[in-house]
Amino acid sequence: MIKIGINPISWSNDDLPALGGETPLSTALSEGAKIGYQGFELNGKFPQDAAGVGRVLAEHGLELVSGWYSGELATRSAQGEIKAIESHVRKMSENGARGLVYGEVANAIQGQRVPLKQRPRFRSDAAWQEYAEKLNRLAAYTASQGVKLGYHHHMGAYIESPEDIDRLMSLTTNDVGLLFDSGHCYMGGGDPLVVLKKHIDRVCHVHFKDVRHGVVKLARNEQWSFPDCIVNGTFTVPSDGDLDFPAMLDVLVAHGYKGWLVVEAEQDPAVAPSFTYAKKGFDAIQRMLKAAQVHAPAG
Repeated sequence: MIKIGINPISWSNDDLPALGGETPLSTALSEGAKIGYQGFELNGKFPQDAAGVGRVLAEHGLELVSGWYSGELATRSAQGEIKAIESHVRKMSENGARGLVYGEVANAIQGQRVPLKQRPRFRSDAAWQEYAEKLNRLAAYTASQGVKLGYHHHMGAYIESPEDIDRLMSLTTNDVGLLFDSGHCYMGGGDPLVVLKKHIDRVCHVHFKDVRHGVVKLARNEQWSFPDCIVNGTFTVPSDGDLDFPAMLDVLVAHGYKGWLVVEAEQDPAVAPSFTYAKKGFDAIQRMLKAAQVHAPAG
């Protein structure tokens, strides 16, 4: 079964507290539930303990979708990362989440006001291989705890471009799932539909984020930072930008994807009101998902 969830970044941004920082978590949860979302991903406003997470979600009849984990495998050992991730894995498993979002933040510039072209890169085959081997060990550990690792390709980090995704998938085991993010894929230079088709067997989690082509072009020409992209409207919710979500949904449904479709769009809620845009994204995905399911081949 495919469920529709949302990330609370539509209400407040952990990396840019000026964007909705004053909005309490209860507002996001109550509005999301009212719209019809079945679950939420975590942000920094959630309680830090597993029981607390379950309590606040239950108050609104919501499920835990997943939660971002800031990994540093690029600069520390697999065993060190396993130790660091243990509490996060428990938070997921004890609240029924089958996966976690792994974001590599070592040397990343996603929260800095520096051009995205200055992002980190693995400079040798040996560096790639070492990273992949550590990631395999980490993913095997989370799998042993009943939680799938979904690797988030992300602007400003080591794994950003479609070529990066290709190489990482080729070097890792199936324990390493791919979190497919349509907006980051496009911004990273890829065609989301092509990347999705290519790696559909590894996709374990989906972030549906739309982009505005004109703003992306400006961001590249002006060498914006990732925060610049956010505040200037590069991203928006599905159906409000230029990506072809019906085509992507057709691929997911035809492949038998069972998991969450998470509406996510880094925007300024003062410009893009949270409830309005969260509802716009939900209504669009619900409508397109129903159409994709109707047109899916039998069997």
